[in-house]
Amino acid sequence: MGNTGGMTNAADFTEQSSFEDDGVVNAEGNAGDVVNAGGSEDLEGFDATQEVNGDSTEETETSVTTAVSAATVTIPAGTVVLAATPIGNTGDASARLVALLERADIVAAEDTRRLYDLARRLGVHVNGRVVAYHDHNERGKADGLLDQVETGATVLVVSDAGMPTINDPGLAIVRRAIERGLPVTCAPGPSAVLDALALSGLPTDRFCYEGFLPRKHAERVQYLCTLLGERRTIVFYETPHRIADSMDDLLDAFGPNRPMALCRELTKDYEEIRRGPIGEIRQGVIDNPPRGEMVLVIGGASDEEAEAAAPSSLSIEDMAVLAIDRALEDGIRIKDAIAQVVQEHPQADGSLANRKQVYAAVLEIKG
Repeated sequence: MGNTGGMTNAADFTEQSSFEDDGVVNAEGNAGDVVNAGGSEDLEGFDATQEVNGDSTEETETSVTTAVSAATVTIPAGTVVLAATPIGNTGDASARLVALLERADIVAAEDTRRLYDLARRLGVHVNGRVVAYHDHNERGKADGLLDQVETGATVLVVSDAGMPTINDPGLAIVRRAIERGLPVTCAPGPSAVLDALALSGLPTDRFCYEGFLPRKHAERVQYLCTLLGERRTIVFYETPHRIADSMDDLLDAFGPNRPMALCRELTKDYEEIRRGPIGEIRQGVIDNPPRGEMVLVIGGASDEEAEAAAPSSLSIEDMAVLAIDRALEDGIRIKDAIAQVVQEHPQADGSLANRKQVYAAVLEIKG
């Protein structure tokens, strides 16, 4: 899954179910430097919620169909490829993902055990070299992987679920590839953010993705205050053990009537969308605590709410007085003082006051 909020930990969304895999797993499942491409994987204890919907016959038929389609896919040489993986339903895997898993020279995976389990369910044999590529090592490993890209290798980057870089590892290698002038592309696919947004029933023409809410209550309250005037639909991720506290804070910040949707277990058999005002959804969380990964979609502020949340703006006359004081105290020209004051005090809609009007007001005050 997936961050425009700039305040979230990229590992949070899988914290309730992800394995910690700081190293790399070899064919016998021991810690090592790389995974033997043909090695078998010990899948004891794998999170059962990731199993594909439907019976084994359906899974086999899907795998065969996808494999046939994958045979026609062109694999770009000397390129970093970010590929989206299923977020809950293996049937959502694309033919490009299957082809890349089979034919990429190197597969950089957030969790190697989950990678091999996904490959098993897709009926895919991972032929390339597999390396662990996660939050704790992605910066250190980026250049080494890109050195291989320079020699013509295809480096596939996958996370546990969804698109790499969206609350998941991948940003470091993308940035370094851009800096080094190396090609990067995507094999798009499932997205919890977009699925939840589409199913919420809330406006989709403009939205902002804020990642995970801060873990601590005080930080969460402060952060939500910065979004009080946000007119766009807002999308968050949240975990089961924090959802009750977060709903309390959402209620306090936005009030009981702001529309929202709580989306859980997307694409799985037990997918559930709870729609309604924040007060109603909060009560539902108390009465029937949701399980599994969650996406919260909150309606944007109305015009009245946005205006009420906007900082009070100064009048032209107030700015003129401030500019005069600034010029005297700092020993600067009045025009420079006006420029500073106007920049520091935007209007309620975000625009800046007209400097000529402020200057005219200054002249009028001075007589």
